[in-house]
Amino acid sequence: MLRGFVIAVLLSFGPTVSNSFARFAYALVLPAMRADLQLNYSEAGWLNTANAIGYLAGALLTWALVRRTGNRLLFGLGMLLTSAALLATGLSHDLGWLSLARFAAGVGGAMVFIAGGALAGNIFPGRPDLATATILLYFGGAGLGLMMSGVAIPLLLDRYGSQAWPLAWQAMGWTSASMTAASVWAASRVVEPQSAVGSSSWQLKAFMAQFMAYICFGLGYIAYMTFVIAWMRDNGSSTGEVVTVWFLLGLTTLVAPAVWTRPCATWAGGRPLAAVMGVLSAGAILPAVSPAPAIMMASAALFGIAGFSAPSAVSAFIRKALPKPAWGSAMATFTVAFAASQIAGPVVTGWVADSFGSLRPGLLVSALILVLGALTALGQKEQVHGAAKSAAPARHDVC
Repeated sequence: MLRGFVIAVLLSFGPTVSNSFARFAYALVLPAMRADLQLNYSEAGWLNTANAIGYLAGALLTWALVRRTGNRLLFGLGMLLTSAALLATGLSHDLGWLSLARFAAGVGGAMVFIAGGALAGNIFPGRPDLATATILLYFGGAGLGLMMSGVAIPLLLDRYGSQAWPLAWQAMGWTSASMTAASVWAASRVVEPQSAVGSSSWQLKAFMAQFMAYICFGLGYIAYMTFVIAWMRDNGSSTGEVVTVWFLLGLTTLVAPAVWTRPCATWAGGRPLAAVMGVLSAGAILPAVSPAPAIMMASAALFGIAGFSAPSAVSAFIRKALPKPAWGSAMATFTVAFAASQIAGPVVTGWVADSFGSLRPGLLVSALILVLGALTALGQKEQVHGAAKSAAPARHDVC
């Protein structure tokens, strides 16, 4: 059993690379890149939009290929591509090259995140009761990566200046390469998950409130994760304050499952997603109220508690509402919508910031989108599949 949990820990390097480094660490490097490359907010937002476009392409590619290739191969290829893309981001100052590298990191990151999640739930194929623990360990890698990057990158840039931003990407690339070796070995020791045979029809109309709320989540959360550090730096926050806020964001991500496990398993309809997005909106609006250190720490704590929980709330809802053969199709539909919604978020926020000469209006818009999503989710009625009506909530329906 110990060997299985070691495999889960090594596999968790996947979210460290795909999410913490390839997606969210951009917020930490962005202030230095803006200063050195003289980027406006729209251009800065575009580089994360390029990453989101890549994520959408990677999600579509994964769902198209996974039945043929299996999850292990896609996980390994995704780790290699993401590591190479992180290195490439630190090799040029050209906006076109940087856009291509960010796109590639998104493609690889989606492959890692989706395929790795499937593998994590099958580390103990004969012990489904342990799936909760291994899945939590896997997604915990994102919190670990946030804490690592939150300490290392601001200190690096503080010591060597804004022009050292390529070193941050190169360091993440080489670190990811070492993590690739360990995580791919771990993936090779996991039995390939067996997809449900056949399919089952389902109607999106019955899920429309949940679906639209999830789109609002993609639009709203990515703007915060792109620009929150730039907002702090624009308002004179010290390196120590940036380190504290980002480290707290990662730490609260690690404890989030303890907060949301019961609501996701027992609350009816769209209430779990509505609660998650309500907490997110509170975290998103606080920076616009004040950039004071205490406010920013409260914002990071709220965002960390809820930031990675919306996908799990949707997953838990789908597993209750639909028969197993329909899970893959439903999750694919929601994942593609989520990936597509992320594309607009950074650019829209950057455009609003450029128009008003401040990030505050853009952050307010993203918070209002999250509020809209929370209200929309409340309109989602309970949809329980017939075979599950008399069953207890599945133990692996966690956030």
